[in-house]
Amino acid sequence: MGNYTSTKAEIKDYICARTPLIVVDSAERERVERMLREIARELRISISYYTDAKQVVALGSDATKDVDSDPLQFIAASFKRNRNSTFAFGDVKRIGEDNVYSREILNILYLAKETNCTLILITADNVWPRLSQFGMLTTLSYPDMEERMAQIRAFIAQFGTRYPIAWTDEDVHMAATLLRGFSEIQIDNILSTTLVSNKRLGREHLYQLTAQKSRLYAAVSSIQMVHVDRSLTVSGLDNLKRWLDAKKPIFFASDEALEERGLTTPKGILLAGVPGCGKSLSARMVAKEWELPLFRFDLGTIYDKWVGESEKKMKEALRFIDNVSPCVVWVDEIEKALSVSDSGNDTGKRVLGQFLFWLQESRSRVFLVATANDITALPFELFRKGRFSEIFFIDLPNAAERRATIAQYADQSLHIRIPEEEMDRLVRASDGFSYSDIEYAIKDIAQLALIRGQSVITAERLEETFRKIMPISRNNPDMVARIRKWGAERAVAASSESGGYEE
Repeated sequence: MGNYTSTKAEIKDYICARTPLIVVDSAERERVERMLREIARELRISISYYTDAKQVVALGSDATKDVDSDPLQFIAASFKRNRNSTFAFGDVKRIGEDNVYSREILNILYLAKETNCTLILITADNVWPRLSQFGMLTTLSYPDMEERMAQIRAFIAQFGTRYPIAWTDEDVHMAATLLRGFSEIQIDNILSTTLVSNKRLGREHLYQLTAQKSRLYAAVSSIQMVHVDRSLTVSGLDNLKRWLDAKKPIFFASDEALEERGLTTPKGILLAGVPGCGKSLSARMVAKEWELPLFRFDLGTIYDKWVGESEKKMKEALRFIDNVSPCVVWVDEIEKALSVSDSGNDTGKRVLGQFLFWLQESRSRVFLVATANDITALPFELFRKGRFSEIFFIDLPNAAERRATIAQYADQSLHIRIPEEEMDRLVRASDGFSYSDIEYAIKDIAQLALIRGQSVITAERLEETFRKIMPISRNNPDMVARIRKWGAERAVAASSESGGYEE
C-alpha cells in the first residue's frame, strides 16, 4: 500500500526500466491521471492516455484523438509505430479472468516487450495471472494523513472567503484523522456537505464529518447510529475517565508515529459490573469526549436460520464498521449474543471466530465499548490480551459518586441546589443504590413537580422518596455480591476508591 509520493516514485522507476506492464491498483482514476501528468512532465516523455469519455489524450497537452474501433487495436498499432512509448489505459475492465479481452491485452504485452514499450492499466479489479506476470503491481492507497491535511487546507483556502471557517491547525488535524479511509472526491463531498448545511465550519462541526460517512455505505440492519448529547455529563468513574484521557492521544496518533514504535490504536474496553451503574452511559461518554460518532452493534440480530447467512451478516457489519471509522462502537450485553458459541452451535462458533479475528487484527480506528452484566457467560477467548485494551469493573457508586449524581439530577430535573445538610442525609439514604436507582428517585419527584409545580419539592419528600426505593443491592443481593467478587479479583476498578488504573 502506498501513498501518492511513493506510488509515483515506483511508477517512474518502472517506466524508466521499460517494464512492459504496470498495474496501478486504485479506484481513484482522476488521481492516477494527475500523477501520470506529473510523471510525463518530470521525465519529459509523452504518455498517451485512454478513457471512454475523452478517448485518447496526450498527457501534458490538450491534444485528443477519437478511437473509432476497439482501443486495444489502437494501442497495438501505436506500439508498432512508436518504440519506447508509454500508454495508459484508464477504463480497463474484464481482465480478472481468461477471456477474449484479456487475451488481446496479453498479445499487446508481448508486443510491448518486443518494442520496449510500457502499458499502464488503472483498475481496482483483480488481474488475470498470465497478464500480471508481465509486469509490476503498485497500489495507490487513499490519501494519507499529510495528503488529507493538505486537501482540507486547500478546501479552506478555496471557500474561506465565502463562508466563515474557524478551524485551527488542531481542528484540521482532527478533521484529517476523522476522514481517514476516504478518496479525494469523498473527502470533498463530505466537507462541502457539512459546510453548506451549516453555512460555516467550526470545531463543533467536526463530529458531523464522520456522521456523514455512514450515508456513503449501504445500511446494515444490525448497526444503528446513536445520538450523543454533546453536553453529556457523567458522574464518578474517575479511574475510567483518566484511562480514556491517557489513551485518547494514542488513538488519534498518526499511522507513522504508531508504526515507528510498533503500536496500534487502543482496541476498546469491556465494562462489567452491577446493572444500572453506568456501563451503557460510558459508551456515550467516550464518543462525547473523543468527539466521535457512536454506533450500536446489535450482535443478536446477526444470527439467521439459513446456512451461511449469519457469517455473511457479520462480515457485512464488520466491513461497515471499518468503513465508517474512526468511531466508537457499542455492544450492549455482549454475553447474550456471544454465549451461543458455547452451546455446541457451529454457526455461533464461526460468528464468534469472525468477531474475535476482527478484534485482534483490524487496523481500523474503531474503539469498541462492550458491556456485560453476566461476565461469566462470555467465552474465555474474549479475554485474550490484544482483543480488549482493558477490562473495567463498574461498582455501585461510592458516597462521593452518589453525592455528585444526586446534585447532577437535582439540577437537571428539579432545578434546585440541595443544601449540604440535606445532601448528607440523601447520600446516607442512598447507600447501596445504583446510578439508575438515584435517577429514578429524583425523576419520580420531577414528574410530580411537572404536574403540581415546584412547591412539591421539599427536603422531606426527597428523603421519603429515597427511603421507599428498593435498590438492586437489596433486591438481588446474591447476584450483586457475585458480580462484585468477580470485579474485585479480575478487573480494574472504574472508580478510584476501589483502587484502579494508574498512568
